[in-house]
Amino acid sequence: MRDRFFRLVRLVSLAAVIAFPLTATAPVGAATTDEVSPNPTNMVDCNGYSSVYHSLKVTMRSLCTDPYFKEAGGAERAYDNGKYIGHDEPSVKFISSAPGSANHMTYYMQLGKDPAATPTPSGSVSHYAELSIAPWFGLPMCDPKSYPQKPCTPDSDTNTGLGSPQDAGSAFMELQFYPPGFGSFQDAYSCDQTFYCAALTIDSLSCSFGFKFCNPACFEPINFAYLSTDGVPAGPPSPQLFTEAGFHPNAHTLMMRGGDKLKVSLEDTANGLKTTVQDLTTGQTGFMVASAANGFMNTNPRTCGGRPFDFHPEYNTAAPQNQVPWAALEGGVLMQQEIGHFESCSDVANRLGFIPYDPQTYWTCMGGSDPNTGGEGPCDFTTGACTNPTTEGGGACPAGAFNCEFSDALCAPATPRPVTLLGKTETWQWPVAGCEQNITQNGDLDFDGNAYIADWPDGSPNHPTSYKYAGPFDAAGNAYPSIQFETDLAASENDCNTVTGAGCTAPPHGAAFYPYWSIGKQAPITGRHSACLWNFGNTIPGVTTNNFGGAAEYGAPNTARFGGTIITPVMPNPQLTSGCSGA
Repeated sequence: MRDRFFRLVRLVSLAAVIAFPLTATAPVGAATTDEVSPNPTNMVDCNGYSSVYHSLKVTMRSLCTDPYFKEAGGAERAYDNGKYIGHDEPSVKFISSAPGSANHMTYYMQLGKDPAATPTPSGSVSHYAELSIAPWFGLPMCDPKSYPQKPCTPDSDTNTGLGSPQDAGSAFMELQFYPPGFGSFQDAYSCDQTFYCAALTIDSLSCSFGFKFCNPACFEPINFAYLSTDGVPAGPPSPQLFTEAGFHPNAHTLMMRGGDKLKVSLEDTANGLKTTVQDLTTGQTGFMVASAANGFMNTNPRTCGGRPFDFHPEYNTAAPQNQVPWAALEGGVLMQQEIGHFESCSDVANRLGFIPYDPQTYWTCMGGSDPNTGGEGPCDFTTGACTNPTTEGGGACPAGAFNCEFSDALCAPATPRPVTLLGKTETWQWPVAGCEQNITQNGDLDFDGNAYIADWPDGSPNHPTSYKYAGPFDAAGNAYPSIQFETDLAASENDCNTVTGAGCTAPPHGAAFYPYWSIGKQAPITGRHSACLWNFGNTIPGVTTNNFGGAAEYGAPNTARFGGTIITPVMPNPQLTSGCSGA
């Protein structure tokens, strides 16, 4: 049964991807004697497309870092074993020249709170997990085994990340927060029916400079660990030794409720980056250190073997040029929302039948937020052909196109269903039938799901409250004086030419709405910091003082680097302006 699943993942949309070669491939070699060999099922490819290994969570691809290829002919979308793996991640990049501003920072944040009403198929009532599967904070990290496989000096601006052969080996850290209600995390995004949790993730890239060699067996290895009250990972966090236990919260996993106020700290230590979340509402604290002692490993890009490794922040200052050279987002110190991974449905159809631990899962969304009442899918195991694939704008998928929605899977009903985790069967029930669009492609590539309609926080009691943010503040307590807005949405648009920038737009063609960052005066998260706070979603009457033009805030395609990323010039941080006006 499990082999059928992996076979399908490699077969679906075959006609669209078979002609695209990975930039370069080579067979995986044996791990050296001082390395840990990967388990047969592991996380050495976050996207789940390894040519050799099975993935413990194929749907993890929606939570990976979005790479891009910079080659002689220009910048192109990244493909993992022929599969497009892009994301939609609207972000704020914070900029500062203060020493330590890239390796020690604190945010204050209030989690979104869902309405009491049950979400509806149309999105007239929405819960936060339908809108963003993982709000997160990001940071570049040192990893000499990651692209472009050069030495990296922690906490140092001697490192570069702008595309030079001498760029430092660089990984991408995300501190992700998972809204409740839509699990289990083994094949979905919520770790609990009621509570939020958070995880420290670090993605590396097994490619050499210019992408002349990319290892198809372990293209994007990921380290993953929930933050816990005792600082101990729930299971081995390394790509090589990761087990099912690592995805399942235990008695020590930090749990938070919607509306809780948090102090979030990221700081380097002698043993690696320490991420801490202090819940100011409950008094609980969770933390995780990205250390060898905790089981974190970096990955040999030739053999996929792992070695215990302390992951440290890469840079000293949050300068604009201090980036991860292979990541589509130009981070940097980032505040972000991962969107475009859910469609609410009136019902779901066409049983998948190949996920043994979660048997009541389906291919197709029927009705609801999807204007195509027949939905997308199913797909055929043998031919790779899919029923009714669509693309940007809602039209039929063009022949040979990569950026299409081939199916809605993975889908689940709004009825109780048994899920077997760690040998025990538990019951999950989503509050509304829905689909994640993460089996045959990564995301809602016809842009008609919940992220692309006006069901975001807007002050309505039928929509969740907005996340609120203050900061970041550096180790001396100073705010970051400048920002850039950006999103890597455009690379997921079929109409976008990532070399010229033509057709690379926010919102995407056919979308009814695209969420944006705003700022406004509101109740403070703590009594010690400004009440001029960031929000994300829609304009909130009586709160929003500046929405920066809505979706227009993200700027223009950066064709000098990668046209799939839309970004603004550097501008003053509006959280610091008089009257919270953004002027």
